[in-house]
Amino acid sequence: MKIAVDAMGGDFGPRMTVKGAVRASEDYNLEVLLVGVEGLIKKEFDKLHSTKGKVTIIDAPDPIGMGEGVFSFRKKKKSSILVGAQLVKDKSADAFVSVGNTAAVVFISKKILGALNGVDRPALALLVPTLKGLTLLIDVGANANCLPHHLQQFAFMGRIFMEGVLGLKNPRIGLMSIGEESTKGNELTKEAFERIQASPLNFIGNVEGKDIYSGKADVIVSDGFTGNVALKASEGVVEMLFSTVRHEIMKNILARIGFFLMNKNLKRIYKKLDYSEYGGAHLLGIDGVCIIGHGRSNSNAVKNAVRVAKEFVMNKVKERIQQELTRATLGQNGI
Repeated sequence: MKIAVDAMGGDFGPRMTVKGAVRASEDYNLEVLLVGVEGLIKKEFDKLHSTKGKVTIIDAPDPIGMGEGVFSFRKKKKSSILVGAQLVKDKSADAFVSVGNTAAVVFISKKILGALNGVDRPALALLVPTLKGLTLLIDVGANANCLPHHLQQFAFMGRIFMEGVLGLKNPRIGLMSIGEESTKGNELTKEAFERIQASPLNFIGNVEGKDIYSGKADVIVSDGFTGNVALKASEGVVEMLFSTVRHEIMKNILARIGFFLMNKNLKRIYKKLDYSEYGGAHLLGIDGVCIIGHGRSNSNAVKNAVRVAKEFVMNKVKERIQQELTRATLGQNGI
């Protein structure tokens, strides 16, 4: 299996992406195609002295910055993102992984790879830890403006993902809203509620922001604007929590002793909440496999993003989504 990795992406660039990708190649027995400015990639690769990893460097001399807008990156014909997506299109790679400019990755992936038949809006889906396991949030940033049938499509894709990747049969689907009652929400959520309820999905109704990490639903559906705000707010809370804990620990010797005694437990909690353990978000609904990681991804996050890309390919999630959407469109529950 070959996974193309955008070596120029993220806040730390090749320093983290190259290290993470090479580690993934070594640990998961796959070939990694490092895409980006050849000289910069080679410099970082040589530092690792890797002898086990299967790595190929593909030159893409026009990097896209994290803050660049659509009018800028559309002009860069040899960016690492465009070249990486094209490798998947040409079947020279099985998947593409980037921790770079999310807007650029989404836009270029849609343009190069296209959407699956029956998908109007590919959506970003992210697994998050809960009290009962994992929940899939979809959409977390690809589509700020949605129509009701888009949310219904997100729900179908979310179900297929949870069944195909996690083996969870008939996952519970919740719709993000401002209240549990079916009458709560705006026009988008009210009509989406009716559509999803009329489908064969295991729909449990509306869920609220507080339910994201409770495990109440296995899939939580929202438009990309709402989903992204909820996700970023959650990240902020986690950072504040750990920062506060560190500050309190340093106040006195008894707190430090308590920290020492609880160190192993705290490490387990931190690992469960650490975004780098979950790799990145899946761009569901495109005719290919694309994983988009956090801009602040370290090498561990990049490594895990490559891992989830491999799992996505092996479980044939893209093909399952296409089959399910085709069946739904042809049947009585057209979407």
